[in-house]
Amino acid sequence: MTMVDDTGIFATTAQVQYKTGVNASTISNTVTYINNFMFQVESEINAVCRYNFSDNYAGLNADTKGLLNSVASNLAAIYVIIYDMSNYSSRTEAEDMINVLRDAALRQLAILKDKKVSDFIREVA
Repeated sequence: MTMVDDTGIFATTAQVQYKTGVNASTISNTVTYINNFMFQVESEINAVCRYNFSDNYAGLNADTKGLLNSVASNLAAIYVIIYDMSNYSSRTEAEDMINVLRDAALRQLAILKDKKVSDFIREVA
């Protein structure tokens, strides 16, 4: 069996798995699926913020990296949960988890898009 490494920039597989809960799908809550989800959410974050954090990641400060980690792992965890909700105790449990993750991601994206935060990020990078 070949081991697949994390390919995401903003968050690791383990960080996403922490947010999916114990009942997540054994198929979608794997490094292969999460790598795919991370590629998608990192691209989305860059587009929404109109700044390529991926290309400039090494030069970002720890606070910015922390925000990117949180928003990316939240969004990727949503994809993991949506892929297969059948392992959760109820659809409501899965939907509640999605709602909490989405709300946090929206707050974090708003922070990253804020002009003052954007100026701060670019000063440090």
